[in-house]
Amino acid sequence: MLTIRPRRSWLPADPREIWLFRGLFLRLGVRDLTLRYRQTALGVIWVVLQPLLAAGILSFVFGTVAGLEGPAGIPYFVFSLTGMVAWTAFSQMLTRASGSLVGAIDMVQKVYFPRLLLPLSTVLSTVVDVGVSLVMLGASLAVTGIWAGPAILTLPVWLALLIATGLGLGMLATALMVRFRDVQYILPVATQLLLFATPVAYLVPVGAGFTTLILELNPLTGMFEGVRWAVLGTAAPSAWLAAYSVVAGVAALGVGLLVFTRMERAFADVI
Repeated sequence: MLTIRPRRSWLPADPREIWLFRGLFLRLGVRDLTLRYRQTALGVIWVVLQPLLAAGILSFVFGTVAGLEGPAGIPYFVFSLTGMVAWTAFSQMLTRASGSLVGAIDMVQKVYFPRLLLPLSTVLSTVVDVGVSLVMLGASLAVTGIWAGPAILTLPVWLALLIATGLGLGMLATALMVRFRDVQYILPVATQLLLFATPVAYLVPVGAGFTTLILELNPLTGMFEGVRWAVLGTAAPSAWLAAYSVVAGVAALGVGLLVFTRMERAFADVI
C-alpha cells in the first residue's frame, strides 16, 4: 500500500516514488507513441518524411534561393538534414512535454500519481523519432561517403543535451500552461522563431561581428555545432561555446524541474 505524505526532501522530486510508478511511466510512453500515428494513413512513415521534407525545404530556401554555402565538400541537403535531426530532438521534446499535462486532464483530476511522469514519459517517443531520423541520416552519410571519425562518439552527448534542454523548457511550459493557457498559443510561435534564430540549416558567420554574437548567445548554437562536428566532421564548437551550451542545458532542465514540482500541488485544482 502506498501512503501519500507531503515531501520533506530537499530534492525537487522523489526518485523512489518515480521508481514505484515505473510501470505507469512505460505505459504512458507507449501510449504516446501509438496514439500519435494510430489513425494516420502513412503511420510511422511520417517520422521519416518530416525531417526529409523539412531538410529539402530548408536546402531550397537557404541554399538555392538565398545562395548560402554549406561546409566544403558536404551536400547542402545532408548539411540541412543533420540540422533537422538535432532540431527534432529539441523541438519534439519541447512540444510533447509542454502539452503533457493539459492533454491528460482526466488523469490529473481523478487519480494520484507523480505528475512528473507525464512530461518524462514523452522522452520515449522523442527518442524513437530521433532514432529513426538518425537511421536516415546514416544512410545519407553512407551514400555520400562522409565520415567524421572519432568525433562521432560525442553524438549521444549532444543529442542528450538537446533532449534535456527541450524537456526542461517543456516542463516549465506545461506547468505554466495549467494556470495560463496563453502559453499554448505563444509556444508554437516562439518555437518557429527559434528555428530561424538557430543555425539549423546555415553556418554561423566566422568572426566577432554582431550577428555572430547574437547567434552564439543562443545556447542551442553550441549544441548544433557539436552535432555537426560529430556527424559531418566540421569544426568543433569552441570550448567556451560548448561549456555555455552545457551549462544552459543543465540549467534549463533544473529550472523546469523545480518550477514543475513547486506548482504540482495545485495542478488538480486549476487545470
